[in-house]
Amino acid sequence: MDITILIFLSSGLFLGWALGANDAANVFGTAVGSGMVRFTTAAIVCSVFVILGAVISGAGTTETLGKLGAINTLPGSFMAAFAAAFAVYLMTKTGLPVSTSQAIVGAIIGWNLFSGTPTETKTLANILSTWVLCPVLAAVFSAIIYKLVVGPIRHTKLHLLRRDTYTRIGLILAGVVGSYSLGANNIANVVGVFVPANPFTDFNITETWVFSGTQQLFLLGSIAIGVGVFTYSKRVMMTVGSNLLPLSPIAAWVAVVSHSIVLFLFASQGLEAILQSQGLPTIPLVPVSSSQAVVGAVIGIALIRGGRGIQWGVLGKIGLGWIVTPFIACAFCVLGLYFLKNVFDQAVFN
Repeated sequence: MDITILIFLSSGLFLGWALGANDAANVFGTAVGSGMVRFTTAAIVCSVFVILGAVISGAGTTETLGKLGAINTLPGSFMAAFAAAFAVYLMTKTGLPVSTSQAIVGAIIGWNLFSGTPTETKTLANILSTWVLCPVLAAVFSAIIYKLVVGPIRHTKLHLLRRDTYTRIGLILAGVVGSYSLGANNIANVVGVFVPANPFTDFNITETWVFSGTQQLFLLGSIAIGVGVFTYSKRVMMTVGSNLLPLSPIAAWVAVVSHSIVLFLFASQGLEAILQSQGLPTIPLVPVSSSQAVVGAVIGIALIRGGRGIQWGVLGKIGLGWIVTPFIACAFCVLGLYFLKNVFDQAVFN
């Protein structure tokens, strides 16, 4: 592969690393923070299933980002991904679980502004609506599941050690589903901007199985996510898992399951096809914020318990990070595109 292509793709890999460092907390932060799952176990499980989710089911949300802004050169894609990664890295360094989805949307809008490309308002409206709908849905799901699960468990007569064992297994299984959903929903944030200018070509693994150029991009991006999980996610895991609201192991399981359901709803092409076949309204295939989903789930649990124990100061800082992230990514993208075009003489748009 041409070294120039690798250089341009490096920003997508950096963004994947930043997503892994930040968003693994949304899958396993509550489990690790509650002390029920070791960080190493969480990192291995998360990395494997993020890769599977990205390669197998990552196509749906990528198409939506392409409608928002089809970045049509590798230098332009490089800077959009780098701007989003830079914004996420800044927030991750402070220990806050920010939204990679918001960062890449801000960066794409920055490219649109610089290139004079109109932003698709309907697509943008769909994406913005999910920024509100995502945490609300997660809160609703977590409140319902908490009510359905906690009561019966309290009335069981399981020995404490056996209950802990079952809870650990449940947390790991929930992490498997959550990691797969994270890869399927959020891989678009990592390499979606490279799809219109994809440097890879399809090739046949068997007579019937084609490994597409897009799937190759997804594989590279998801491996970068896995590296981010291992190297830099522990601090954010502790913010989500213990600082925002101290969670019991069962509540941690509820939060992860609720988060996973929301990510699946916004990533499943199969569910969309079923709803269409029945003449029902479909759920937009949008890369939603994994951070917003898990924070919404934690808030839902807190509210069902009467609102006690939640650290409102931590929640306020997280909310501020959500608001600031897309603006940082947008501004940095515009600035970076200017330098690429005028200093390094790169074609950042066609």
